[in-house]
Amino acid sequence: MNLHEYQAKLVLQEYGIPMPAFAVAATVEEARKAAKDLKLEKAVIKIQVHAGGRGKAGGVKFAKSASEIETIAESLIGMKVVNRQTGPEGVVAEKVIITVPADIAKEYYLSALIDRNQATPILIASPEGGMEIEEVAEKSPEKILKMPFSFDGKLRSYQLIRLAKFMGWTGDTAKQGMTLAKNLARCFIEKDASLLEINPLVLTSQGEILALDAKMSIDDNALFRQSAIVKYFDSTQISPQEAAAKEHDLAYIAMHGEIGCMVNGAGLAMATMDIIQLHGGAPANFLDVGGGATKEKVSEGFRIILSDPKVRALLVNIFGGIMNCATIAEGVIFAAKELKITVPIIVRLEGTNVQEGKRLFAESHLKISSADSLEAAAEMAVQAAKGG
Repeated sequence: MNLHEYQAKLVLQEYGIPMPAFAVAATVEEARKAAKDLKLEKAVIKIQVHAGGRGKAGGVKFAKSASEIETIAESLIGMKVVNRQTGPEGVVAEKVIITVPADIAKEYYLSALIDRNQATPILIASPEGGMEIEEVAEKSPEKILKMPFSFDGKLRSYQLIRLAKFMGWTGDTAKQGMTLAKNLARCFIEKDASLLEINPLVLTSQGEILALDAKMSIDDNALFRQSAIVKYFDSTQISPQEAAAKEHDLAYIAMHGEIGCMVNGAGLAMATMDIIQLHGGAPANFLDVGGGATKEKVSEGFRIILSDPKVRALLVNIFGGIMNCATIAEGVIFAAKELKITVPIIVRLEGTNVQEGKRLFAESHLKISSADSLEAAAEMAVQAAKGG
């Protein structure tokens, strides 16, 4: 689950990570109050969306007066961002963050994430902040420090000394930076984050180390432990289909093709999308109904898939290990009747109770085509989507 910048900063504040004072506004009136409460004559105003590239999109502006804070906030609230991260549909900024400007002397980069190759948390640092870390890694890899740390969230003394030396911190600056890094690592582990990034981390002209921006993602599988963070979920930042899927505990990701996919198991779903592409089609979605899907859950999955007007065929690919093929068949038949589905449905079933599932399809008298293999199912779905 992704957090907005202001939400990530609220979490970081729990761990004593210093940053300029800020407020959040969803209306001009709230922006006016924020400027008054923070006694602002100048401010940095940034849109709050789950996407990078806000500055390039014109979503980060500097206000030089209290009246300008209101004017800029009004222009940014409701702004739509469309870029590589958002897809063509884009996302709308429902809120802005209004921040006290910092007098920046130097910018750094600091983050924590999970290194899947080493199966461990890792701290990534660079004395070159304020730009995408991928760009720094490509052009100046010697300016990137990667330092694994333990799952107790503790950075050892030798690691902190190494970090300070790499970043060029000395004296009080080193003390501030090492304390901040310790707290960031602890926050990362205790909040079950998959990414926690501060970019830029800055040294001000007054000698303070501050977090100017923050990005945070929480492992969805750990949200049951993070009840306070769950409340930060913002359904406006995802498609209506993804929001509905989350409500019904379905793993759904919208794509841009014409073949709707309903599959059980993430690996099988990815293989299904691959073979559709191989045969000249394009998947409209990733949808994993999981191993314990009910008739009602399957029906809701169809409803979500068909809410995409681009869908011209449905491919159901089920391997019945935990899942009972007869349950899937009942769900497909129920959905086809209830939703009055008119697009072609191609089903490939294998595994537990597969013969019963096929019998139910045969006796339903619905236009549901059965395939004996994934290869055949993909070919049939691609032809159906093309009107064949």
